[in-house]
Amino acid sequence: MKPRIYGEKQLKRRKRADLAERIMFVMLRLSSFTVIFFLVFMLAYIFKSGISAISWEFITEAPRDQMTAGGILPAIIGTLLLMAGSSVISVPAGIITAIYLTEYARSRRVVRVIRMGISNLAGVPSVVFGLFGLSLFVVFLDFGTSIAAGSLTLGILNLPVIIRATEEALATVPGSYREASLSLGATRWQTIYRIVLPAALPGILTGAMLSLGRAAGETAPVMFTAAVFYSPDLPSSVFDEIMTLPYHIYVLATAGTKIEATRHLQYGTAIILIMLVLLLNLSGIIIRFRFRRR
Repeated sequence: MKPRIYGEKQLKRRKRADLAERIMFVMLRLSSFTVIFFLVFMLAYIFKSGISAISWEFITEAPRDQMTAGGILPAIIGTLLLMAGSSVISVPAGIITAIYLTEYARSRRVVRVIRMGISNLAGVPSVVFGLFGLSLFVVFLDFGTSIAAGSLTLGILNLPVIIRATEEALATVPGSYREASLSLGATRWQTIYRIVLPAALPGILTGAMLSLGRAAGETAPVMFTAAVFYSPDLPSSVFDEIMTLPYHIYVLATAGTKIEATRHLQYGTAIILIMLVLLLNLSGIIIRFRFRRR
């Protein structure tokens, strides 16, 4: 009798486990479909509301008639310049910091303190970075409202993303790669430069692309440091003020009595911004795939 009772208990326990597994699978599928539904609904609504504004004139001309007509070329150029400027600042600094924490730092206390600071920096709201950039770069260093001030602010904002992504990418490189290189007589820096970094490059590129997308979509930091309401001329130096796509959307959405008249322009600008970020992500995926194949 005892073997039979033990078998019945095992069977009931297995049935409960199977039922719990099926419920979890249903919940996971439902969550995934919910996220996809809202994403598709949001994109469909934006494209439906703004597709009428998309034209060659909209992409290649400056705004006119109090921004109720014309295009968004200065905003596109300004956004691209800020993305490039912030990446020049954040990517090298973030990679160097991650290399130090992963490959060189020996004191666990120091590493713990630095990582705690990085985590706190990642949790700071972007509007606080904007106020910091306004106080330091715009006022104290007298850069004024400019590309330089906005790039420096966004570069600091993106540092935690680059550092975290690079640390994770370096941690995935097998230790045997380092040991084999060192055993053949290579120095530590030669090992990092020629062996570790190429192996971790796909993950580092992922972090860089994420930081570019974040820089493209930020409004508060650039509103305080780089962007202006209207600037029809393209910038000629890093100390010129610019228009940006996120701030242009904000301006159109808060235009008082002209909100309805510029509704399609708001969503049209949002479409361009979304396409820009998607193009960046697609480029990053292609580059990462090619490096992985190599």
